[in-house]
Amino acid sequence: MYRSILVAYATKHGSTREVAETIAGVLRTDGYDVVVRPASDVADLDDVEAVVLGGALYTGRWHRDARRFLSRFRGDLAGRRLAIFGMGPKTMSTEDVAGSREQLGRALQSFPDLRPVSTAVFGGVIDPGCLHFPFSHLPASDARDWRQIRCWATEVGAAFAAERATA
Repeated sequence: MYRSILVAYATKHGSTREVAETIAGVLRTDGYDVVVRPASDVADLDDVEAVVLGGALYTGRWHRDARRFLSRFRGDLAGRRLAIFGMGPKTMSTEDVAGSREQLGRALQSFPDLRPVSTAVFGGVIDPGCLHFPFSHLPASDARDWRQIRCWATEVGAAFAAERATA
């Protein structure tokens, strides 16, 4: 069992934090010791054996704090299990998900030495009240699929355990 799994997140309006907390809850239920932190607040990975990193996708880019986290801890992450998720498509249509996967893939191209055990894209949230013009005129939506998120978290925990068993 892992001493600790860090679930770090980069969010602008809080929906990615909610997903990170859900993932952490699933991992805890599966018996893992989990810490949840904003990616920008993580000082070191000294007591962490595995990392789940999530970030929102905005206007074609993965959240800056998620990219900075990977840059800052690139060397440390090379020796740890890693899983990554992005939040963003306004719907879970094939086209929207493909676009978000492409955005996340572009962000991860800068880190070819990091090999996540899993990457995922989850639906995003549009809250017009939190957005500036012209986005404030978009219809409100929440495309998060909580069942999919919980299933992915279970799969990540199993992948971390399997990688550790073979290490």
